[in-house]
This record gives sequence, structure tokens and C-alpha cells, in this order.
Amino acid sequence: MAAWPAVPLLINLGGSLLGFVATLTLVPAFKDRFLAARLYGEDLNKASRRPVPEAQGVISGAVFLIILFCFIPVPFLRCFMEEQCAAFPHDEVRLARCQECGGHRREWPPVIGVLFSVPQFVELIGSLLAICCMIFLGFADDVLNLRWRHKLLLPTMASLPLLMVYFTNFGNTTIVVPKPFRVLLGMHLDLGILYYVYMGMLAVFCTNAINILAGINGIEAGQSLVIAASIIVFNIIELNGDYRDDHIFSLYFMIPFFFTTLGLFYHNWYPSQVFVGDTFCYFAGMTFAVVGILGHFSKTMLLFFIPQVLNFLYSLPQLFHVIPCPRHRLPRLNPSTGKLEMSYSKFKTKSLSAMGTTILKAIKILHIVDVRSGADEDDEYTECNNMTLINFVIKLIGPTHERNLTLLLLLIQVLGSTIAFSIRYQLVRLFYDV
Repeated sequence: MAAWPAVPLLINLGGSLLGFVATLTLVPAFKDRFLAARLYGEDLNKASRRPVPEAQGVISGAVFLIILFCFIPVPFLRCFMEEQCAAFPHDEVRLARCQECGGHRREWPPVIGVLFSVPQFVELIGSLLAICCMIFLGFADDVLNLRWRHKLLLPTMASLPLLMVYFTNFGNTTIVVPKPFRVLLGMHLDLGILYYVYMGMLAVFCTNAINILAGINGIEAGQSLVIAASIIVFNIIELNGDYRDDHIFSLYFMIPFFFTTLGLFYHNWYPSQVFVGDTFCYFAGMTFAVVGILGHFSKTMLLFFIPQVLNFLYSLPQLFHVIPCPRHRLPRLNPSTGKLEMSYSKFKTKSLSAMGTTILKAIKILHIVDVRSGADEDDEYTECNNMTLINFVIKLIGPTHERNLTLLLLLIQVLGSTIAFSIRYQLVRLFYDV
């Protein structure tokens, strides 16, 4: 009985390994087709501005979907094979529970023929729908070059199937209140519709957090690999816990995602032969949001995004245009040294609002931004480095080679996951009863 989930996981792993080989093969095979369709960009951090195929995340995303489409029947095979999951009389079906197949979540109406895990099936299909929508919308962004406000709208729309699945299968919006706040709020707090707002915002954050920590070879796919590996380790640790089925469900998605991303990462590593594009960033973010929400570990999921959260907070003044934000904030190449240096946003000093001036003074005092002033023929101007974690690391260590910079940022991602596990299994005792 207990060994049964190992069979679907092994089949999932086998399909994922085939997906790794497929992604590894298909990315270079379709290179010329993307170039012919003018889906390419220039590597601004290289002396030679050769065209590089863009939006290659659509290939790894397509392979990922094919793996899971073929995998759909696998988790439910036992329900067709064992008599305990056979059809029941009409009146008894509503109350029947198949514990091994996940029927412990909610009472469901009868199904024709065989009663299998309807809630888990709906989760699987709804999750694939949300991810499929996000891949399509991400590819549309790469092709149409949409504005930032659309980048916030698209994940919101794509997350609606996911939220409907949560409402249909679970509908629970009650949270356990941390110990320090229980005197005021009690042991449990029902957030109601605010919980759905939180989950929608989580989907938007995950998709865009990877997208704004980008600009050097290998960083988008690399950070996603580390996050996926961290989630897989977390799921395996929790397999003996009370929420075993949720973590098995998460593994069904994370294992193929890890291996298809690994195949893409091979071609995206320095010197990059392809760019992953917004398609991959949206696809990766929505996949993480799916397992975090339906796997019921959204808070732990956010812990694995510690570098992305820091990058988002650091970027806030530019993201909200309090301080002018150029379209590309990637570091700049110094051709004479071959190293990357901080990139700067240059603007007229008088064009800055009172809030922008105050924020710029504050972050200058904290020495977290390099601010320079000067004057030209037109007027006085101010320059500050673009507020990304990539530029901040360069500020700390000085100009560095692109490959070394990517490695350092991936080490920071690994460190973030290490801190996340420490918080999840040690520091959490201060806030919750475990």
C-alpha cells in the first residue's frame, strides 16, 4: 500500500529524463527556425553583437506539458485496478471515501463507471491549464514586447483557473495565527476573500520575481533550477508527514520541471547560445505558484525566493518609477577589461519628485546605491546605479566576469535555500506549534 506512490514517481522520473534529452536536443534543432522568424536578440554583454534565439522557454515548456499530459492517467491507475475504488450505488457514492486515492479532501458527486480521485484529478488538470495559459501569454509577451502593466495583468488572468481549483477542492481560508499575535487574533483567523487575493498576488510575484532578476547568461534558468531542487528536497523530507499527498502532487510537477529546465540551462549557460525569454520566466513562476498553492506550502515557497524578495525590495523605487527606470537594467560590459560593471540610470535632477529625492538621499546615506551628480550643457543631472541584486553584487565586489557573476548569484540562491530550510525547521518553532 505505502509503496504505491513510488510507482507513479518512478514513471514521472523516467518521463522527466526523456524530457531532459528532448529539451537538450530540440533547443539547437529549432535555433534556425527562431532566427528565421526574427525571434532573436543581441547579447549586450558581449563584444560581438551576434543574434541569439529568444523565447526558448517555449520549448522547455512544451516538453514539460507533453510529459505531464502523458502522465495524467498514471496517478489514478490504482483506482481502476482495485475493487475498493469500483463504482458504488448512486446514493452511496457521495459518502464513499477512497483514502489511498485522495478522496479525503471533499465529498464529491458520483462519477460514471469508476470512482477515482476526482479532487486530485481536478487539481492536476487545473494546474496544467494555468501553466499552459502562462506559457502562451509569456510567448505573446516575447513576440509583442508588452508593457510592464501587462506583465502584472497576464499572471493575474492565468492564475484564475488555479484559484477556482482551490475554491472547488478546498475552500479553506483559515490560517493559524503566529504565537506573538494570538493574544489579539486568537489561534485561527479566517481571511475570507483576502486569502484568494494573497494567492493571486503570489502567482504574480513568482512570475515577475524571476523576470526582474535577469540580464546575464544563465541566471533565469539557474535560479529556477536551485528553487526547483530546493522544493524537491523539501517535498521528499515531508513525504512521511501528515500532508504526504500534497507533496507527492508537488513532485509530479517539480521533477519534470527540473529536468526540462536543466536541458535549457545547458544551452543558456555562459556563453549563452539561446535566451530563455519572458516565456520561461512566466512558465517557471506559475509552476512554482501552482505547487505552492495546491501543495499548501505557499509560505515555505516564499522562503525559497529570499534572493528574489530582496531584489524586488531593492528594485521598488525604480519599479514604481519613483526613480527613473530604463527598460534594460542589466550590467554593462567594459570592452577594455571584458568585465561587467554597474549600469546607471541618468536623469535630470529637477525632474525627480520630492519623494524620489527623499528616497535617493536615504539610500545614498545607507550606501546601498552609488549616486553621482554632474552638469552638462542642458542642465544638472543625477546618476544612480540600476537597483537590481546583480548591480548590488557588482557594487560590493567590483567589476567581474559575467560567468563568475552568474556563479556568485547562484551561490547566493543556494545560500537563500539553506536559510529557508533553517527557518522552516528551526526558527518556525518560535511562531508555531510544531
